[in-house]
Amino acid sequence: MPYVDRQNRICGFLDIEEIENSGRFLRRYFILDTEQGNLLWYMDNPQNLPKGADNVGFLKLTYISKVSDATKLRPKAEFCFVINAGMRKFYLQANDQQDLVEWISVLNNATKITVPKSGESQSAYVETPQEALGAMKQVSYKTEIIGGVPIITATQEQSEGQNGSDRGKRAQNQLPYFLSRGAQDQSFIKAGYCVKQGAVMRNWKRRYFILDENALSYYKSDLDREALRVIPLKEIQKVQECKQSELMMRDNLFEMVTNSRTFFIQADSPEDMHSWIKAVSGAIVAQRGPGRSANTIRQVRRLSSPCIERYTPFCSGESRTYVSPPNPRPLTS
Repeated sequence: MPYVDRQNRICGFLDIEEIENSGRFLRRYFILDTEQGNLLWYMDNPQNLPKGADNVGFLKLTYISKVSDATKLRPKAEFCFVINAGMRKFYLQANDQQDLVEWISVLNNATKITVPKSGESQSAYVETPQEALGAMKQVSYKTEIIGGVPIITATQEQSEGQNGSDRGKRAQNQLPYFLSRGAQDQSFIKAGYCVKQGAVMRNWKRRYFILDENALSYYKSDLDREALRVIPLKEIQKVQECKQSELMMRDNLFEMVTNSRTFFIQADSPEDMHSWIKAVSGAIVAQRGPGRSANTIRQVRRLSSPCIERYTPFCSGESRTYVSPPNPRPLTS
């Protein structure tokens, strides 16, 4: 879902058909900057790209005449909408129906300018992002004049998309949310891409996470079969929204505390962040049984041992966690 970032811009992931009429959609991170009057798209969230990495395409909001649903025009492209800019039409795919409706709404609102009546302020009014939402590579560029409208896009590599050998590149660029786009294994509770902080270098890398009834695993991409790490649910003490998100300057950040370390993970949207927190918390509850949190289990063990002093767990000041009733089921794309 589109969300407002710390710079008051509307952001989110979409798939875009960068080469007109190619039928090939690539995953991109979009930023709708109403103050600068631009719609920009990047290979990934700029926070996760090398410093100074430029956008791979942008469009002036003044060039956009209309944004509308295009599911009937492109029946094979699910949740598709179109941006009309002069003689060029940009086709994009949202993640679901709600995402489609919200992006169409915010884009149309961003391009709508209300002309003031006589006697009023002469400055045009444009809705703020909150109002609109209802509160590594170096590439070359080309500029095309289409119907009198300058369109700036990144040129595609010649080898990309010409044969089946680019499957890995394509999947990595598309950054799919669900495993069903990249693999056939459906035995999981939740799966999708997030960005995690490394333990040693403290750098941020995009990883593909899979949550099942026993563990949370992450992979280099959705095409890999061997996990980089498997975190058993029994080792996870709590999952919650990160208190240090302001310090780290990261949106949609949550933390997962285990016996050995604390994992800092960034989701692509606030909804995705809360979904991960609820999914992992629910899986933990389902594994341990209702009402048996990590503190409760430790307390039972201590009270059941005669040689250990009685222990009362510290309850005040604990951070809130999200718990949902266990209902593990595969996600659908």
